[in-house]
Amino acid sequence: MRVTLERAAFLKSLGHVHRVVERRNTIPILSNVLIRGDGAALQLKATDLDIEVVETAAADVSQSGATTVPAHVVYDIVRKLPDGAQVALESGPDSSTIVLSAGHARFSLQTLPESDFPDITAGDFSHRFVVAASALKRLIDKTQFAISQEETRYYLNGIYLHTVDDGEGLMLRAVATDGHRLARVQTEAPDGSDGMPGIIVPRKTVQELQRLLEDPEETVGIELSANKIRFTIGQIVLTSKLIDGTFPDYGRVIPTGNDKIMKVDRESFARAVDLVSTVSSERGRAVKLAIGDERLVLTVNNPDSGSATEEISVGYSADAIEIGFNARYLLDITSQLESGEARFELADPGSPTLICDEDDRSSLYVLMPMRV
Repeated sequence: MRVTLERAAFLKSLGHVHRVVERRNTIPILSNVLIRGDGAALQLKATDLDIEVVETAAADVSQSGATTVPAHVVYDIVRKLPDGAQVALESGPDSSTIVLSAGHARFSLQTLPESDFPDITAGDFSHRFVVAASALKRLIDKTQFAISQEETRYYLNGIYLHTVDDGEGLMLRAVATDGHRLARVQTEAPDGSDGMPGIIVPRKTVQELQRLLEDPEETVGIELSANKIRFTIGQIVLTSKLIDGTFPDYGRVIPTGNDKIMKVDRESFARAVDLVSTVSSERGRAVKLAIGDERLVLTVNNPDSGSATEEISVGYSADAIEIGFNARYLLDITSQLESGEARFELADPGSPTLICDEDDRSSLYVLMPMRV
C-alpha cells in the first residue's frame, strides 16, 4: 500500500474514528484502526465490537492495499505534525510494519493483518429513513442528560427511540430516564419511519453521535433492525448494536392531573437555584421550593456549611405548596428549555412534577421530588 493525503483530512477522519477505540484492550486488534487505500480515497475503520465507525478521506493512492495500525498512536502522530503537511503511508517490505512520513519525520509502526479485523455491520436493516441533522441532534441533546449511569438497569443506559401518533400526526420520539427524572422530546416523524421497532440506542453511541453531528444543515441516513442501527452522515458511517432489553412504560410516570401551575422566568429560576445550592452538600443537593402568593422562596439547609434562601416572583394562584428537588436535576432540566418562561405542573410534595416550556410541548420533563 502506498498512499499520500493532506494532514488536515487525515486528522479529521482519525479524530472521528479513534474515539471508538478503548485505551486498554485485551484483544490487540481492537486497539488498531483499519486503513484501506483504494481508488482516490483512504478508508478508516475502528470498532469496539459494539460500535463501528467508518470514514473516507480523499487521498492519492498509488498502490492499493489495507492493513491495521495502532489507532491512538497514529492519531497522536498526525495531531503533532505541522499544518499543511503531506502524510505518506507505505507498507514495509515484510507487511508487518507501515512507514508514516511527513517532511523529514519518519515513523515505522507495527501492524496487524487486515484479515484479523472484525466486522459488525453484517445483517439486514428493515427500516430506512432520512432525518435532518438538526432534528436528530435536538432529540439527543435534550434527552441524553437523563440516561441512567446504573449498569444493573442496563435497559435504561440509552435513549429509547420510537414513533408514536400523539393525535397531531406521527412523531419520532426520544425518551431517557434514570428513575429520578425523565426527558421526552419529539419531532415530526420522517418518511419511512412508520412501523419502526422501538429501539434503545446505547450511551456511548449517543455520545459519538453528538460529536459527529457537527453541521446542522446535513441530513442523516438512518437504517435499523431489531438489534442494530446505522447512521450515515456525509462520509461517516456509524454502526452500533442496540441495547437488548425492554424500555419501561414511561407513559405511566408522566403526570396528567397536576393542577398546581407555576410559571416562572427560566433564567431567574436557574440563577436562584444555582445561587442557593452553593451551600448544599454534594451528597444531598436538596433545595426546597415554597410556592404561594405569586412568589417562590428557595431554601437550602446544610448542617455542615450553613443555609441559604432566595426569593423570586412567579405566576401562581393555587394553594401554597412546599416541595424539594435535587438542585442539579433542576438545573439540568431548565438548561434544556428554550423559551423564556418555564411551566411547572405540581400535585403534592410526594408526587412527580411536570416541567416544560410554556409555549412548546414537543419536549417535557418529569422530576421526582426529594424529602427536605
